Amino acid sequence: MSKKFMGKNFLLETDTAKHLFHDYAQPLPLVDYHCHIPPKDVYEDVRFDNLAEVWLGGRGSDGTLFGDHYKWRLMRSNGVAEEYITGDADGKERIQKFAEALEMAPGNPMVHWSNLELQRFFDIHEPLTAENAGRIYDVCTEKLRTDPDMTVRGLIRKSHVAFIGTTDDPTDTLEWHKKIADDPAIDFQVCPSFRPDRAIDIRKPGFKAYIEKLEQVTGREITCAKCVCAALTERLEYFASLGCRASDHGLDYVPYREGTMEQAGAAFRKAMAGEMLTVEEAEVYQTAILLHLGREYHRLGIAMQLHYSCRRNNNERQFRALGADTGFDMIAQNSCGGNIAALLSALDLTGECPKTILYSLNPADNEQLDSLLGCFQTDEIPGKIQHGSGWWFNDTRSGMEAQLTSLANLSLLGNFIGMLTDSRSFLSYPRHEYFRRIFCNLLGSWVENGEYPNNETALKKIVEGVCYQNAARYFRL
Repeated sequence: MSKKFMGKNFLLETDTAKHLFHDYAQPLPLVDYHCHIPPKDVYEDVRFDNLAEVWLGGRGSDGTLFGDHYKWRLMRSNGVAEEYITGDADGKERIQKFAEALEMAPGNPMVHWSNLELQRFFDIHEPLTAENAGRIYDVCTEKLRTDPDMTVRGLIRKSHVAFIGTTDDPTDTLEWHKKIADDPAIDFQVCPSFRPDRAIDIRKPGFKAYIEKLEQVTGREITCAKCVCAALTERLEYFASLGCRASDHGLDYVPYREGTMEQAGAAFRKAMAGEMLTVEEAEVYQTAILLHLGREYHRLGIAMQLHYSCRRNNNERQFRALGADTGFDMIAQNSCGGNIAALLSALDLTGECPKTILYSLNPADNEQLDSLLGCFQTDEIPGKIQHGSGWWFNDTRSGMEAQLTSLANLSLLGNFIGMLTDSRSFLSYPRHEYFRRIFCNLLGSWVENGEYPNNETALKKIVEGVCYQNAARYFRL
């Protein structure tokens, strides 16, 4: 007899797994330390008009697209026209098209995420299908429009979220973070994270215009690499004053090329003059900025997150039509493990290596990263150097299990800081539950196979640590 679809013990295959999840993991708050939700929507306590708006998104008032590109990719793979994906088609028709695509996706985590969201936010426990999509759309839309607890803040509270780390450019005013911090009615933390990619991407279009914007925001004349460092430090200190706990670097690959600050400055001046830089010149500049920021992160107690090995915007036609971050990225292959080690070693040499979280989009890098962690751990904090959770194309069941197993094999799983959503959706928080079920099932299987002791005290500490306490400690909550 088949099990009930996504019932109480979904993904929990042993009695130990059920116990660990229901008794220890499930009740814990969430620390969503990396996401892309707009803080403005939190402060304004936005109410969504219908299920399509909150699930599939669309174009904002400024004309840019927002929404869940995981769902967009799924629909495109089912041959759905773009007007139903990112366009202005009727909301009910869009959800109908999404449901039709979802039925064709066994093994895809979107089946689990979407139905978990229906269960946790709308109390709908029947699976979404092409047949019931219209009815489910109506029920969810009515609740979104009328239920007092279905605003943005209500959704966050319903998910038991204690902390949210947004992703913010150094030139951002952080006005919405300030308003959130000053609002006594908001009983969870929303803090900025420092994302200085545009000041580092010296070979990419728009670098000169960005530096000019950084000049305007700081009131500094920026004429050299040292000036860039000083301007970024000023902005980082401002972020820290508003509770910043982490930076985030979205890199094609992690560069490391030794050079002098004068060489970095020469590369900077060349770029500002509109001249093409060699890869070597760019890497000298990028390395100088990364080393400077790493030292500043250490000084201010801010964790450094490095995301890499994504090849972005592969479909030129769609990039021109829809812009970046719209579902046309892929896993890349980069051999930069040695560069990461060199970067951390240079910072460690002067005692200035910050807490660091490493994410490769290529799962082939799991073992390399996990062997690297042990090279730079210190007594500052358990698990100072982390292998970040299965990211993007790897936050599937098999991807999470692979990351967790590699981390367990080569490092200390009990000090892992756990899951994040990396999401643009306020309904994405059940992804933490998905992770917790997978984690408890894996740990429970090791116990029941006699591979780890059935030690209740240790198991409780591990589960509560990985699901909440480790992240709370790591990010000083």
